[in-house]
Amino acid sequence: MAKPIEFKAGSLTAMSAVLRELNNVHLADALQVMLGGMGEFFAGEATIIDVSQIQQFPDRPDWSGTLSLLRRYGLQPVALRGAPEHLHQGARKAGLAILSDHAATIKAEEASEATKATKVTRAEPEAAVANSLPHPEVSAAPSALIVERTIRSGQQVYARGGDLVVLGAISNGAEVIADGNIYCYGPLRGRALAGASGNRQARIFSSNFGPELISIAGIYRTFEKGIPQQIAGHPVQALLRGEGEKQSLGLEPLQLD
Repeated sequence: MAKPIEFKAGSLTAMSAVLRELNNVHLADALQVMLGGMGEFFAGEATIIDVSQIQQFPDRPDWSGTLSLLRRYGLQPVALRGAPEHLHQGARKAGLAILSDHAATIKAEEASEATKATKVTRAEPEAAVANSLPHPEVSAAPSALIVERTIRSGQQVYARGGDLVVLGAISNGAEVIADGNIYCYGPLRGRALAGASGNRQARIFSSNFGPELISIAGIYRTFEKGIPQQIAGHPVQALLRGEGEKQSLGLEPLQLD
């Protein structure tokens, strides 16, 4: 007779929402600018709220309001990391689990079953980068995660602490994340988030540009109105321009001949 319940070890691939303040009005404005008001953009992805970078916390954060705001864009907040202990009770009442820094660490090799089907190897950066896409010296990473086939819709790959090199395509509905640079040698059609840990020098390189969304260090750009004709399907690099709070995400054609 089958047991009515059993427990098995597993792994969870989760998005991290790194908040730098807990003012829901300011957060709503920032999300509107980043995502253009696109409701359900993240399609129900489990999310860890990371508040470790906040310097000053309000006495009574409106956790319910924050959760409601994130859910409006399709995120599903499940846990909180980085909050001082006196705020834990209120977060638990709002339905969040409290994670230690150790428990909240999600390793790149602990991907979902769909992502595990993707063949992955690691190499030094010189071995990871082919001649067609140059590696900028300003953003060299200690290692690169190499994915040797297409990342399909619904799959996610995260290169923690380094660059990500995708030798195949990134399909619509797929997502790639890297703390360093992202190099896509096949068509880029899904979402690419470089500099995920805050590296503003990170870049995204694509030999065939056509993504749904790109991001560098939390600065997003969406393409719901289509890719500009002069770069659609062409080699492109994405990088941050400007200084400080005025930085914007720019696109530049790459000459590979």
